[in-house]
Amino acid sequence: MIIYPILCIIGITGNTLALIVLSHRNMCTSTNVYLSALAVSDTIKLLNDLLYFIMLLISMGDVTAGTKMLVNVYPYAHYIFNMSVCITAWLTVSVAIERYISVCHPTQAKQLCTIPRARIICVLVFFFVITLTLPSAFIYRPLYIYDVEQNVSCHDIGLTELGSNNTFMVPYQWIQNSLRSIIPLIVLIFVNVRIINELRKERVKGKKLSSRNKITLMLTIIIVIFVVCITPDAIMSTFFGLGYYEETSLVKGIREITDSLLAFNSAINFLLYCLLNKMFRNTFLVVFCGRQPARIANGSKRSVRYDSSFKRKSTKLKNSYNRSSKRSKDSKM
Repeated sequence: MIIYPILCIIGITGNTLALIVLSHRNMCTSTNVYLSALAVSDTIKLLNDLLYFIMLLISMGDVTAGTKMLVNVYPYAHYIFNMSVCITAWLTVSVAIERYISVCHPTQAKQLCTIPRARIICVLVFFFVITLTLPSAFIYRPLYIYDVEQNVSCHDIGLTELGSNNTFMVPYQWIQNSLRSIIPLIVLIFVNVRIINELRKERVKGKKLSSRNKITLMLTIIIVIFVVCITPDAIMSTFFGLGYYEETSLVKGIREITDSLLAFNSAINFLLYCLLNKMFRNTFLVVFCGRQPARIANGSKRSVRYDSSFKRKSTKLKNSYNRSSKRSKDSKM
């Protein structure tokens, strides 16, 4: 109850700032197109999580109003949760594959890793995931039932006809969970191992990491955090087939932990960009503080020093030429 809203507020603020910085003209790269789309999907998830927390707060003050709001919103919140997590997974896969091409196949990177191609891939990821997860919006429905034991009427959540159809739901949940977590995990682990091996080779040769590979290192850390955070959710959803609302209190408690890890993954990226990406920090200062990046200032100082030394040299040459011409005139006389 305490950690969840803090993560949501920090994450929504950080992702909004990251989106503004990544949209700046200085940050116009194919990688940043993916990171901008990732910030959008993470923000959608965190807003959905924050709404869930607000409904819990309302239910503490007014049980009837809070429960009524929860059961009416839950079917759509369930869909948004699945959709946003799945989009985040495949955008992370897209970033990893682009880095793999950039590091392991640099000769092909200029042709394959372009901004228009990155935009098309992001649009396709959003479109296909929104379509794929759409049935999850029609699994649950709000109910108004009469409790015979307590002699009261209350709001509850039940399965729809589609949600009760095991012939459809069992294969659909396997497909959805595989595409949401299992397949992305396998791809990310394979690609990350290849990228890390390539970076290690460069360090073994005694070279300093290039700016491109420093960005790759940052993205590798983001991918590792994603893998760590999504693995518990993948185990709970796919191998044990455990949901949330229809489960026991113990399973719900475990689910709160796995959901908190997913929220942490959605909230941490802005801090990683600030810590590990110098270009991002400089652009952040330009956008929000009006400061000029240090490298530009240094460059201007170097150019000033160069101009002044050039003027001194040209003045010396001019004076020596005048003296020599004067001597030649004197000798003729």
